[in-house]
Amino acid sequence: MRLLYLARHGETDWNAAGRWQGHTDVPLNDHGRAQARALAAELAGLGVEAAVASDLSRAHETARIVAGELAIALAYTDPGLRERSFGVFEGLTREECAAHHAEAWHAWTEHRRAPGGAETQEAVAARVVSAVERVALQIARDDAPALVVTHGGALRALVSAVTGQMPPPVKNGELWRVTWQERLIDARPLSREPRSC
Repeated sequence: MRLLYLARHGETDWNAAGRWQGHTDVPLNDHGRAQARALAAELAGLGVEAAVASDLSRAHETARIVAGELAIALAYTDPGLRERSFGVFEGLTREECAAHHAEAWHAWTEHRRAPGGAETQEAVAARVVSAVERVALQIARDDAPALVVTHGGALRALVSAVTGQMPPPVKNGELWRVTWQERLIDARPLSREPRSC
């Protein structure tokens, strides 16, 4: 059995403004960097020896900060850990989605139907589960957990696929513990409060 710690990246200016990021590469802001340092403090003493991150800069930088604070390796980045692509919603707030893409917004809010150019829930779950299982096989060890830094929607898709329950929105810097034993078998939150920095 292997343990993995999954974290959502720190805050970006788009997070603060309520803009959908998806695959758009938005960097951390200063608060997000402070959240990454707080995440490292939470992970200290848990035996993590390596980290893997989404290749988007907000996750990659979060992982670099944590790895530097813990003096562990950032093993690689993996596009399979990216946030869900949100197509025409990317870069917009919820109000702007409703104003500029009313029909797609209604389909999303009422039926969770992906907007034009976006990934389906099933597609994002499949790629994120595969990416996390690669970390379990290649990086984590029975005696040393690994850290995976990903995104809120990606993390929620994984938890839903593993547990059958969709968790509430994941906060920036939130930490989850995932258990792997020939497959991902459990996922539970370790921290639910916003990081005070």
